[in-house]
Amino acid sequence: MKIQFLGAAEEVTGSRHSVEVLLSGGLKHFMVDYGMFQGGREASNKNLEFLPFAPKDLDFIVLTHAHIDHSGLLPRLCAQGFSGPIYCTSASFELLKILLPDSAYLQRADVDRAERKQKAGKWRGEMPVALYSREEVDLALSQFKVLEYGQVIEPSAGIELEFRNAGHILGSAIAVIDILEEGASKKRCIFSGDIGMKGKVLMPDPDLIESADVVVIESTYGDRLHRGLQETEDELVEVICSTMEAHGNVVIPAFAVGRTQEIIFLLIDLVRRGRLPHLNIWIDSPMATAATHLTQHYFSQLDSESQSTFEWFKTNPDAVDLRFIADVEESKALNKIKGGAIIISASGMCDAGRIIHHLANNLPRPQNAIIITGFQSYGSLGRRLVDKAPKVRLFGEEVAVRASVHTIGGLSAHADQEGLLDWLRGFKSAPNTVFVVHGEPEAASVLAKCIRDDLGWKNVIIPERLHTYVC
Repeated sequence: MKIQFLGAAEEVTGSRHSVEVLLSGGLKHFMVDYGMFQGGREASNKNLEFLPFAPKDLDFIVLTHAHIDHSGLLPRLCAQGFSGPIYCTSASFELLKILLPDSAYLQRADVDRAERKQKAGKWRGEMPVALYSREEVDLALSQFKVLEYGQVIEPSAGIELEFRNAGHILGSAIAVIDILEEGASKKRCIFSGDIGMKGKVLMPDPDLIESADVVVIESTYGDRLHRGLQETEDELVEVICSTMEAHGNVVIPAFAVGRTQEIIFLLIDLVRRGRLPHLNIWIDSPMATAATHLTQHYFSQLDSESQSTFEWFKTNPDAVDLRFIADVEESKALNKIKGGAIIISASGMCDAGRIIHHLANNLPRPQNAIIITGFQSYGSLGRRLVDKAPKVRLFGEEVAVRASVHTIGGLSAHADQEGLLDWLRGFKSAPNTVFVVHGEPEAASVLAKCIRDDLGWKNVIIPERLHTYVC
């Protein structure tokens, strides 16, 4: 078996892992995830790269979850000739019907905006490129096959696939792939996808797997520990209360899928417990609105505490004024609100979407607060805010950062170092090989050392991008 890491190798985005196996029926080639690189010009260039093989030669694709850094280039792959099935959970498929069209729309909007500025002589630098169209999204969506948690299928003779719950976002899965290679015993490969935190808001704990020969594990936060939920709540309450007392706004950039819903549930629960007063919350992201309604549809997949909070809110609807923004004009009207608002908007890394408008409007005012709740990749606007940039460039103009910026890591949808090690401890014996992916170099290196030192597992590899490994 050969595994080639085409993305998320010593970086967080662009998850795509190529697997070749020799079965009795011949050579089979499949991929686990096919995500978009995010964060700056280098990421854009990687998204335009050609694969080292023809897309038409792939037999199938396994998708762990719907986030764009794992799914975002699937329409491009299908347009380039891949015509096989794409396997994911039903909730992931429903999310993809929201996420992928939105991704195509944002790409087209970026190109149109740049072309207008270029004609006006106001554009500097390279022109953006639309990676795919809405029609190509529809083509990709037609190739999906839904697989429920615990269901085992045979995508190809000699290969079995099962999804287990990763506890990361709605529909997120750990891919369990059993392979019977020619002349060899069965080999079990585990692709973690993104592993969620135990005891986190909204999602259940990630499933434990007892055995594996090869494990590919994420390491987004492999070098650090998250704040505990109590400490996270304390900080969130302090920031919101102090900002409201100063008659300011709280702006929360949040991933439309997963993070927005977690923040909503947490804020409602804090009001329910009397830790926060009545709140005025605006959700300004069509995609987040659709994802929130979808979360309600998959109510039974949420953890029991979140179900209880949601039931309370249904019987106490006046406790929180929760509004979902429907159109652009309504979104623009939020600029007139000078205090008392909590605005949650996408994108989570502040690189696209309506959040940029809200930041441009709220960053210059010192009574406002910006709360960062998720990972911010190198090169992203969100990362510059986290790194305390005194000013940022928005819509071609320099904007002073006078609002306070708070990073609250305890809301992460990713397991921290201890959470990842705890998940690995679920294996009854050491896998033959562990590949540490989906982490910046320091995070991957620290986690790999912990796996060797704390668990005593010897063959732990941080793969290089485009390098092929034989297992």
